[in-house]
Amino acid sequence: MIETDYLVIGSGIAGLTFSVKIAEKFPERTIIIVTKANEDESNTKYAQGGVAVVLDTEKDSFNKHIEDTLIAGDGLCDEAVVKMVIEEGPKRLKELLLWGANFDLDAAGEFDLGKEGGHSEYRVVHHKDITGYEIERALLKRAHQLPNISILPHHFAIDLVTNHHIIDDNSKVLSCYGTYVFDQKTDNIFTIKANSTLLASGGIGCVYGHTTNPIIATGDGIAMAYRAKAKIKDMEFVQFHPTALYEAKGESSFLISEAVRGFGAYLRNKSGHRFMLDYDERAELASRDIVSQSIDSELKKSGESHVYLDCTHLDMTEFKKHFPNIYNKCLEHHIKIESDWIPVVPASHYLCGGIEVDKNGSTSIANLFACGECTRTGLHGANRLASNSLLEALVYAHNIFKFHSENDYNATNVLIPDWNDKGTVIPKEHILVQHNLKQMQALMRDYVGIVRSNKRLKRAIKHLDLIYSEVEELYKESKISTSLCELRNMVNIAHLIISHSLERTENKGGYYNIDNINK
Repeated sequence: MIETDYLVIGSGIAGLTFSVKIAEKFPERTIIIVTKANEDESNTKYAQGGVAVVLDTEKDSFNKHIEDTLIAGDGLCDEAVVKMVIEEGPKRLKELLLWGANFDLDAAGEFDLGKEGGHSEYRVVHHKDITGYEIERALLKRAHQLPNISILPHHFAIDLVTNHHIIDDNSKVLSCYGTYVFDQKTDNIFTIKANSTLLASGGIGCVYGHTTNPIIATGDGIAMAYRAKAKIKDMEFVQFHPTALYEAKGESSFLISEAVRGFGAYLRNKSGHRFMLDYDERAELASRDIVSQSIDSELKKSGESHVYLDCTHLDMTEFKKHFPNIYNKCLEHHIKIESDWIPVVPASHYLCGGIEVDKNGSTSIANLFACGECTRTGLHGANRLASNSLLEALVYAHNIFKFHSENDYNATNVLIPDWNDKGTVIPKEHILVQHNLKQMQALMRDYVGIVRSNKRLKRAIKHLDLIYSEVEELYKESKISTSLCELRNMVNIAHLIISHSLERTENKGGYYNIDNINK
């Protein structure tokens, strides 16, 4: 068993920001960051757009950004949270700059602000089209400079340790005491005992298979919190990014940033019709839910597998300067943006719900905090406004740090039993995991996608119950493996998305059920 003051699960912008702040504040205390892949592998790394923050106060204002966020959230945002996050934005951006993050400047040396769908003004601070990669680089560099931070890559958090694990527990308060961790290189399972645990584990995109997320986005933190009896909310609000590069054989999809449409690209169907004007007066700059639903409608009408993003009329010199990564990726697929339309399709992108937290990032379990995409803060409501996610992670990581600075923890003195896997065996066939994974992903795409119905959702529950039974049986009899744990977590996430979808009786933001139209 390892003991630490602060345990952080996840090495993206949320986990690293908190870790750096708390390590600087308390140099005598220890922080352990557990991450299941390389230390820089996270949803943060793949964030193309940027950080939405009000800087140009002559043209922009906090109130405008607040209003844009509330409109996108379709009446389900917590207005106090929206106000807090947006007004904190400039301060949190300054900290990123102090830690060495670089953002694009214009000819006058000012921030080259971008504009994305749902935004009324130019306010997105970015680093070309790899903003998340640059933020991740700067935060990791700073984390490595602090000797009281230890990063454990290729370590998988299996389950949170709570009261029901504790020998002779007499506590009446549900509390978290750390986690069981699987070392993927040695196959050893050990306990990390912590006085405070932060879940910063990212999103759930791989539950759908076709996703803009990396392969690590399997909803691990939410699933662990759910099994530990934490409150989970708004899981029905899965945001589909309208424009992922269509790849006939691929599953994980390359993201064509929202900023490309902000730059002036048009969406066209196979016949060349610019169809977004038929659905919303904002056309391509409508919010993501509207654009995704519009594309879905076009595909259902035409029977086609994708639509197109037309950039041929744009200034290519400027395009290459702003979006070099996107330009080169398209070239790899033999798409010349100067003359060819980019085939695009909506893909699972971001979860607006998750572990319910207050403004301090506290969950319903004592000593357990959560931050980033795995949380439901109230900022996004029914649909996230573009580039508000990195901002949310920065602000909530700071709030959690501030809470820990002002409220010292009680040292954990409980006796935690070792992981017990007696009677389990190494599975002889990996096909059982892969088969159930493919079945679950197909189920979610076909029955729980952009447009849903009660009939499809109820059918999905029946099919998922069978998958759940098989996976739980396999989990109980098998030695731990990452793929099996991820599948178990994704089945939990799928259950939450479907059950929360059935509970919602009106269409809001990113949630659209054809049986709710006349309600």
